[in-house]
Amino acid sequence: MSHVMLSANLGFLWTDLLLTDRIRAAKAAGFDAVECHWPYGEEAALVKSALEETGLSMLGLNTAKGLREGDVGLAAQVGREVEARAAIDQAFDYGQAIGAKAVHVMAGTLKGQDEEACAAVFAGNLAHAADRAKAAGMIALIEPLNPYDNPDYVLIGLDKAVSMIERVARPELKIMFDCYHLQITGGDLLRRFRLVKDMVGHVQFAGVPDRGEPDRGEVAYDRLLPALHDAGWNGAFGAEYKPSGKTGDTLGWMTAFR
Repeated sequence: MSHVMLSANLGFLWTDLLLTDRIRAAKAAGFDAVECHWPYGEEAALVKSALEETGLSMLGLNTAKGLREGDVGLAAQVGREVEARAAIDQAFDYGQAIGAKAVHVMAGTLKGQDEEACAAVFAGNLAHAADRAKAAGMIALIEPLNPYDNPDYVLIGLDKAVSMIERVARPELKIMFDCYHLQITGGDLLRRFRLVKDMVGHVQFAGVPDRGEPDRGEVAYDRLLPALHDAGWNGAFGAEYKPSGKTGDTLGWMTAFR
């Protein structure tokens, strides 16, 4: 698997450290790149400096969840377009400042909203994100989640993400193909990847069903990741798993995979 590039998702890995030190830890562990969730508490200049020092690139970050209880994103929330666009702008501003490649635009939950009204708002906000992405030389991502971890999330399953990509119809808008979520909502990962590969902007993975180390559980990532690479994915694979112990003690899979 030596040809497969691996990215450390610092939203879950080395969470006891500052983001800048997580970047250094990822470099020391042998990762090829990094990605994160919500870096906004740390000064962009310091994060950029740590990236330059290590030579790692930041592949992506998320838009803010929102300030209300239960918020898991704002972009598909009817009547909250101002907040949603502010979150998108914040993410692209921060992303540009640190040289990030992508922003994952979080949709939020359906929770009593009219589904079509919600989809219309989401499409409008994603067009704004695509404008920001184009201007920054970045991409915007949407991520289909699974209903067990994220009940009532607007984007459950790959089909909904594909529909939204087709609706917005902007080359800057892509799918976050998270193998963990997509195994739970349908499996058949390699075949489904081949069907949508032109729409994919990033790939993530974790053990299923516990989201733990990727060498545990029901998906044989040591075979799947090279197969996805052979199917046309030339980017890095983001290790977005929840370590069962100290992160450094859970990295045996990297050696095994390679």
